[in-house]
Amino acid sequence: MSEWKAKRFWKEVNVDAGEGGYSVLLDTRPVRTPAKAPLTLPTRAMAEAVAAEWEAQEAEIDPMSMPATRAANAAIDKVAIQFDEVADMLSAYGDSDLLCYRAEAPEELVARQASAWDPLLDWAQETYGARLETRTGIMHAPQSPEALARLDAELRKMSPFQLAAFHDLVALSGSLVLALAATRDHLPIDELWARSRVDELWQEEQWGRDEEAFEAAEVKRAAFLNAKQFYDLTAPGDTL
Repeated sequence: MSEWKAKRFWKEVNVDAGEGGYSVLLDTRPVRTPAKAPLTLPTRAMAEAVAAEWEAQEAEIDPMSMPATRAANAAIDKVAIQFDEVADMLSAYGDSDLLCYRAEAPEELVARQASAWDPLLDWAQETYGARLETRTGIMHAPQSPEALARLDAELRKMSPFQLAAFHDLVALSGSLVLALAATRDHLPIDELWARSRVDELWQEEQWGRDEEAFEAAEVKRAAFLNAKQFYDLTAPGDTL
């Protein structure tokens, strides 16, 4: 038997403004999440992005081509229900942040890590009053509880939609600080992604490109950029 796939059943896609937010209509039927909750979106920009994904579907629905829809579903069905648990999980990245763990050698890699990562740690101190300390090797060494608390406080200010996007920014980069820098537009998002890949790029230079690893990295890069785009769609202005 061939695998069952959902078929396109609608002719028109529209955005509808309601009392609690914006919804996406397939003809006259509002889109719902996988858990059957109303897909109520906080900004028109986000609703239009989701609507564009539904409009782009052809004969069969491909969820993997719908990153904004998937992120909105996660925000409603998962993050809004388990906000503290998700925030706790992401906050924990600060205690083992990628930017803090440095190579002991070779000298060129040490210098590259410092050049890419030290300015971001300095930025976190200047912006949040949170100084994370570097260490060499892979053994875990706890960070200052006060610094971690200051970073954690930023997560608690986020909406479920922001935290859903932030989850991917952190998980894909391995860095709480780098993800926060993305939300503040501290550097271009492509530059931030490159800075999260210092070690991998170094290995590629030494041993050549592994095509399978490169393709996997490109998938992650696209997801990282999508997460940033979704975070930006939560920006106030037309928020209800």
